[in-house]
Amino acid sequence: MRPSLHFLRHLLPVAAALLTAAVPASVPAADAPYPTQTIKLVVPFPPGGPTDIVARPFAEALTRSLGKPVVIENRGGAGGNVGADNVAKANPDGYTLLLGTVGTAAINPALYARLSYDPRKDLAPVAILAAAPVALVAHPSVPANTVAELLALAGRQSLRFGTAGNGTPGHLTGEMFKQASTAPLTHVPYKGSAAALQDLLGGHIELAFDPLQSVLPHVRAGKLKIIAISSAEASPVLPQVPTFAQAGVKVESTAWWGLFAPAGTPRPIVDRLAAELQGAEQSGDVRQLESIGLTLRQIAQPAALDAFLAAESTKWAKAVRDSGAKVD
Repeated sequence: MRPSLHFLRHLLPVAAALLTAAVPASVPAADAPYPTQTIKLVVPFPPGGPTDIVARPFAEALTRSLGKPVVIENRGGAGGNVGADNVAKANPDGYTLLLGTVGTAAINPALYARLSYDPRKDLAPVAILAAAPVALVAHPSVPANTVAELLALAGRQSLRFGTAGNGTPGHLTGEMFKQASTAPLTHVPYKGSAAALQDLLGGHIELAFDPLQSVLPHVRAGKLKIIAISSAEASPVLPQVPTFAQAGVKVESTAWWGLFAPAGTPRPIVDRLAAELQGAEQSGDVRQLESIGLTLRQIAQPAALDAFLAAESTKWAKAVRDSGAKVD
């Protein structure tokens, strides 16, 4: 016997109620505390270079303080642009970060005609972490120990300087040195600092411009000799080495490194990372960076970060124009 229409009208609400009771309502769960998984830190240069040297102790310190692994992925190419672009296009969830440089954030927009990312729009700065001068180093066979002797030598023979690649602080500092001194040096770009220094150590090139922390172990071992550095004042770890200005060449530059996230990363995650980085600077492995020529500096307040990056972009754009530096 078929049920009556009246019976069905009463049955449907009851069935609906039973289904509702059987299937719990979907209630949004409270956001899980960040982080809940491994964090990838993209280093936009090959292993062993100055950026990698900065990244590793900070990654270790963050791993301890956040309670989740912070793993480094070296993604080099195009003066850091390949790695920076990878992070700029990543999901803004705090699990893909960039160990950015003065090159990826301030130099490259002025040096490259076209960039696939905009560092001011596509990357969210978390904190500036460290800075170092660029050093001019020579192979021990080069018969020059001072800037004056080097300039005299450059007038008699061809000299080549290696760098970590186009758009890096070493490249631009070398171009500024060429312009200020009128020395006819030839730029040889490499895919990373380690490759440039390997060729310098092997005597395949005569000179290199590279941040102090990557050349200092070779200088201390007597495998390279340092001619001068690019900072305004002498380095505490090598007080006897003159600055370019002290040696008569008006060049000043500073390489720096900072942590960046994709634009749109939630502010609480950015603030959490900035707070953890401030604590990381007190850890022993990070403090060790000072012994190889780095200055630890913490700029993490949004207003201060924005002002710093705006000033750096303006300064380096002028440096690119004045030096005539171009991508080879």
